[in-house]
Amino acid sequence: MSQSHPPYSLAELLIVACAEAWRDAGEVQATGIGPIPRLAASLAKTTFNPAMQMTDGEAWYVTDPVPPGPRQSQPEFESWCPYDRVFHILWSGRRHAMLSPVQMDRFGQTNISVIGDHARPKTAMLGVRGFPGNTICHPNSFFIPQHSKRSFVAGEVDYVCGAGYNPDRYLNGRPSPGLDLRLIVTNLAVMDFAGPDHAIQVRSLHPGVSFDEVQDNTGFTLKRPDVIPETRAPTAEELALIARLDPNGVRRKVLKGDPVGDRRLAEVG
Repeated sequence: MSQSHPPYSLAELLIVACAEAWRDAGEVQATGIGPIPRLAASLAKTTFNPAMQMTDGEAWYVTDPVPPGPRQSQPEFESWCPYDRVFHILWSGRRHAMLSPVQMDRFGQTNISVIGDHARPKTAMLGVRGFPGNTICHPNSFFIPQHSKRSFVAGEVDYVCGAGYNPDRYLNGRPSPGLDLRLIVTNLAVMDFAGPDHAIQVRSLHPGVSFDEVQDNTGFTLKRPDVIPETRAPTAEELALIARLDPNGVRRKVLKGDPVGDRRLAEVG
């Protein structure tokens, strides 16, 4: 880790990395599902994309992001945001969500419904929820906290909930014009769909992580660029903002043991 950066946790590194999903998003409704994506959207709005629209997670647009966990003060509401408005924004494409699927395959197809055969599943989970409409109507990014072959599967996901870049499943042989998969952030790396034919490629490696480790924990072949940078460490200013956006310390409970952001420091210790 560079001497110019203060100590940071892996959760804080991931928040900063996830925030990049909204860097050039402009005036869209940001929806971060789970503490890390939610704090990432909050960080993006309070730094480089103030035009983003955010809700309180219930039914209101808010001026400032609402911290996860118990509320310590009353938010400043800007306007009402019932489901009807959410769906109009969703269908128009003016939303960018960050989701956390249980499985993803090489096409970016995602699963949150069942593990195993749908008729006799080993595990039943949430059902498809809003994944079909989300993935064909507006941009989507993803946060997967445990990078493994169980999350990035060989072949297809067990049940396709979210659309991806699989031409065999395109309606009338053409993808939906709203299909736009962007960033994948995991506990090991940042990836995207910028490879040939939307192949998933590694965009950056977290400090102390090798490409081989990422590939060994992925059930399909990843595109490897000639040069892979290290994921950027949080600045002191960003760490201070994250602490303000998360006064309840919810981020510290997302990853087991709240590991350090640069694993090389843990190995030295």
